[in-house]
Amino acid sequence: MWRSPSGAGRRPSASIGQEAWVKARANSDFASFAPYLEHNLELAHRYVDCFDGYEHPYDVLLDDYEPGMKTSEVARLFAELKAELVPMIATLSENAERVDESVIHRTFAVDRQRQLVADVVRQMGFDPSGWRMDDAVHPFATSFGNRDVRITTRWNETNLVSALYAGMHECGHGLYEAGIADSLQRTPLGQTESLSLHESQSRLWENMVGRGRPFCGVLAPRIVELFSDVAPTLDAESFYRAVNRVSPSFIRVEADEATYGLHVILRFELEQQLIDGSLPIKELPEIWNARFREYLGLEVTDDALGVLQDVHWSFGAIGYFPTYALGNLIAGQLWERLDRDIPELDDKLAAGELGDLREWLREHIHRHGSKFSTTELLERVVGGPMAVAPFVSYLKRKLSDVYRVEL
Repeated sequence: MWRSPSGAGRRPSASIGQEAWVKARANSDFASFAPYLEHNLELAHRYVDCFDGYEHPYDVLLDDYEPGMKTSEVARLFAELKAELVPMIATLSENAERVDESVIHRTFAVDRQRQLVADVVRQMGFDPSGWRMDDAVHPFATSFGNRDVRITTRWNETNLVSALYAGMHECGHGLYEAGIADSLQRTPLGQTESLSLHESQSRLWENMVGRGRPFCGVLAPRIVELFSDVAPTLDAESFYRAVNRVSPSFIRVEADEATYGLHVILRFELEQQLIDGSLPIKELPEIWNARFREYLGLEVTDDALGVLQDVHWSFGAIGYFPTYALGNLIAGQLWERLDRDIPELDDKLAAGELGDLREWLREHIHRHGSKFSTTELLERVVGGPMAVAPFVSYLKRKLSDVYRVEL
């Protein structure tokens, strides 16, 4: 998650709503949070009323995070993505027994997890002279210029990769901010252009690098070194397959690559209904749970696992969620171009050499700040607009390999 220090998308009373969310989530009590959400929605409606000429009121809120993007275009992309994901997930679910993830669900001491995450983000480009990493209830990153970057993660003793991949995700955000050219600092162009571009960077590092076969060969022996008492025989292949297991789950930030998009599509749909008034706030948990069952096949047992799991609505960030899945689509397009530009990339990742990838991203994406719109930058880098096909092709190649099935 990227949080702008400029407060884009934040409304008055955001800090009050966020504190209320922390308490409500801890108690799994949506009713106690509902008045704060109602207030934030009222403020969002008043904000939308300041504009005219939009196709859908949600366009105004979406534009805060994804300038120029229309609700109808997101809906089109998500319909195409959903049509690909649903049968893919069904096939993988039928073959669930082929992948064992128990190796990452043991008891892993947090102090050694901290060392692992610190080592990995330093490999990525974390600079201790101008960066810091802290703990958070919900992982996020922020910056105050390209030499002052803050990232966070959260820790889970019984899940080895939760903090690791959250750390890689947030470090990906941080690298984007740190890579904006010095010449653009303290100017209107010295910031990132859109949240989908931001998410493309975090998702690329977290999943395409962190969960990719080459870098798993780097991570596995380091894990054995740190956790020889817990996972003394962990091998790269077992680790690679475990961290790519597809299994519908409750928490978006810990969802696998395939099911993740359905989490976002659900939120996108609900936000539109909250804004157009067709979904009363009091019915939100019930509708959330019903659609979660429909899309992911899971029964939500409490609000903390369901409607209260994400922090965004507490501080008025309505219109943010679509950028997560749009970021996946852009990451797929960038990964396709990277494969052409750096044909030896897999060998470098397998050797733990991340510099060429980082510098390619800095040259093609980061340094430009907001000189170009997302559409213009994609045209320059990948030769066309945002598209679903490259990401889906990437997923099918990887998951066919992991599950040894035809997708």
